Amino acid sequence: MGSLFRSEEMTLCQLFLQSEAAYACVSELGELGLVQFRDLNRDVNAFQRKFVNEVRRCDEMERKLRYLEKEIKKDGIPMLDTGENPEAPQPREMIDLEATFEKLENELREVNQNAEALKRNFLELTELKHILRKTQVFFDECRYALRLQQEGGLNSTESMTRALISDDSIVRQTNAGPVQLGVDMEGARKLMMRFVAGVILRERIPAFERMLWRACRGNVFLRQAEIETPLEDPSTGDQVYKSVFIIFFQGDQLKTRVKKICEGFRATLYPCPEAPADRREMAMGVMTRIEDLNTVLGQTQDHRHRVLVAAAKNIKNWFVKVRKIKAIYHTLNLFNLDVTQKCLIAECWVPVLDIETIQLALRRGTERSGSSVPPILNRMDAFVDPPTYNKTNKFTNAFQNLIDAYGVASYREINPTPYTIITFPFLFAIMFGDMGHGAIMAIFAAWMVLQEKPLAAKKSDNEIWNIFFGGRYIILLMGLFSIYTGFIYNDIFSKSFNIFSSHWLTNYNKSTIHENKFLQLNPSTADYWGTPYPLGIDPVWQMADNKIVFLNGYKMKISIIIGVLHMLFGVSLSLKNYKYFKNQLSIYCEFIPQLIFLCFLFLYMVLLMFLKWILYYPTDANVTSSPYCAPSILITFINMVLFKPSTTFPKCDVNIYGGQQFIQKALTVIAFLCIPWMLLAKPILVMRNEKKEHQLLSNNHVGGENGDIEGGLPPAQHPQENKSDEHAASEMFIHQGIHTIEYVLGSVSHTASYLRLWALSLAHAQLSEVLWNMVLKNGLMSESWVGGIILWAVFAFWAVLTVGILVMMEGLSAFLHTLRLHWVEFQSKFYSGLGETFQPFSFEIILDQAAQSTEE
Repeated sequence: MGSLFRSEEMTLCQLFLQSEAAYACVSELGELGLVQFRDLNRDVNAFQRKFVNEVRRCDEMERKLRYLEKEIKKDGIPMLDTGENPEAPQPREMIDLEATFEKLENELREVNQNAEALKRNFLELTELKHILRKTQVFFDECRYALRLQQEGGLNSTESMTRALISDDSIVRQTNAGPVQLGVDMEGARKLMMRFVAGVILRERIPAFERMLWRACRGNVFLRQAEIETPLEDPSTGDQVYKSVFIIFFQGDQLKTRVKKICEGFRATLYPCPEAPADRREMAMGVMTRIEDLNTVLGQTQDHRHRVLVAAAKNIKNWFVKVRKIKAIYHTLNLFNLDVTQKCLIAECWVPVLDIETIQLALRRGTERSGSSVPPILNRMDAFVDPPTYNKTNKFTNAFQNLIDAYGVASYREINPTPYTIITFPFLFAIMFGDMGHGAIMAIFAAWMVLQEKPLAAKKSDNEIWNIFFGGRYIILLMGLFSIYTGFIYNDIFSKSFNIFSSHWLTNYNKSTIHENKFLQLNPSTADYWGTPYPLGIDPVWQMADNKIVFLNGYKMKISIIIGVLHMLFGVSLSLKNYKYFKNQLSIYCEFIPQLIFLCFLFLYMVLLMFLKWILYYPTDANVTSSPYCAPSILITFINMVLFKPSTTFPKCDVNIYGGQQFIQKALTVIAFLCIPWMLLAKPILVMRNEKKEHQLLSNNHVGGENGDIEGGLPPAQHPQENKSDEHAASEMFIHQGIHTIEYVLGSVSHTASYLRLWALSLAHAQLSEVLWNMVLKNGLMSESWVGGIILWAVFAFWAVLTVGILVMMEGLSAFLHTLRLHWVEFQSKFYSGLGETFQPFSFEIILDQAAQSTEE
């Protein structure tokens, strides 16, 4: 638990591993997840490292597994996930895995190719079946036209035209308008002898007709009929809609032109006999072949399904094994080889408290590999700041992520997380205080907490849900704290509980109270119980027209009080940092003046609020102690800072207590003197110490040179050193000036920033009241059976608005404002957040990242 308040103590270690034991040792460290390796080959190209071939083999195995996974998902086969975490296979097992994956991929590709070829043949036979079936109608129409002409019922042009354009009139749309096609009798006979038939995508028919008309100048007949059922594209597996067409023409020149147009529109042409008997015979052959193909296709699909089902049982474990192998070899590429090429050398950051655990893992890895030489782990000096490592659990992890989103703590810097666990939901609840809305939030979070294992196992790719689920403990605490503050505000869905009975006293009769809306209760006779309302706000305020006025002052003062205390707490935490890092200069030159400035101005204003509440009350007979003479704290504070005398009403004392004006002036003067103290003290003292050290070094240098150089001339580099010292001094003054201005102005702006607690609390309460009065109240107006139906509909509408607006939208708004109060107003007092996150070599982290990237 100590690391929660401050990051773990880290050390840089040098690790020596025998080559034959390196793989097994790194595997054990990956399972442990407590070691961050440094790259000792930064100048070496990734393709020139020792284990690059092994990494490529892993990439190839992963590619094959992704292909298998894609095919499994394509067939909708569930992949078995037993939740097991298999260990990383030994290097010799890679050959067996590669052979297994190679066999599966080749077998599956062969099956897919055969299936695609069969589906293509099936598609061609199916299209030919439709052509033979539908072109029969076209030929019958032509014969019908010839028979009409022979009987003399119509002239040649009219008979052929009517017959050929019956049902779906062949009217070609040109720029000049619709043109109806027709030929003479002799032309029709010749035309009957030349035709092509085929299949084309349905959406290409209009453009296909226009192109035929324009290219052939109207000397062709096109008949088309839709295929009702969709056909499967063997390449993509998509369902497509096609149409059968037949084109009648005359001459070889038109034949060539028509075929080129069909080829351009990717229409498939099929042979179609002219004689009906030949077409029937071909159709029977086609149906027989289709039945045979269906049988073969079914057997092929069964074989494919069996292969995929067998692969689906192990593919999750295979992915884990391959990714672990790949991660191990990536890590081994960070190591150096010694001169004998028999030992691998690594550098790594490890937590000091876990060194023994790491050594045990190394011993296990050595025993697994069968090596007789034990690994060596030596601590070494580090010249850079170690990474920051805060141990967390499932409860503290979400709060730690909130802090790390602002900035990772510097090494061994105090961690705001344990304090944020309490202050964050509390400040949120001040803005969101409503027992009803807090209960909805708490129940939802409690459900996620109780069902966290099955919910986590689903691994949803919905980002909003993942955010809610990841912050379930934060939401739970926010809901519980909101119930508490709602109890203090005595507010539940804009109504109140009268648990202890109101402690206000009224001397009016019932009829006067109901008829007169402008009555006021006398606060001097309010407390007929002898005590105020035991807990929270008296429920009588829920009925008062001036409720907003009372709550306005109450919540505003509470916000200022909590804000000042929160900032003081942040300043006090900076003292713990200075003490830990033994920075005495910052204690005297930063912490003490900051504390004095904040206490002598803003904490004093808070004390005035408490004095006003204690010293002024309506039951006192003395007018100077009555609410009439109670001064405005804000005006008093402004006059204090501006050194202006306070004014008040006649017969009232301007001072709350004796000697107030003198004490206020003294506090203000001392607070203002803290500004130059913060601005100048630290740079001057640092420069003085550096000057003394520099002078001491110069004297020693001159004394050493006097034996060789007569007169003890100063070294030639002194003028350059003076310039660098001046540059450093100017930077120090600028830095301290920025820091001082930021703190002084920030103390004012941050105090005002806490007023958002007051503003959002009032806004939330007013929105809740508006929803009640404008929505749900209307459902309670009718007392008949119709009113029950109306109430049901109105309540549903009110519930949706309550959850959508007041719980989710207002909750999100209050959450963001609370986050800002912690990041800016609180953490700026003590937290730098300039560290680097500890990134250990951990199989768990690697597998989680791989799973997330796969889902994306």
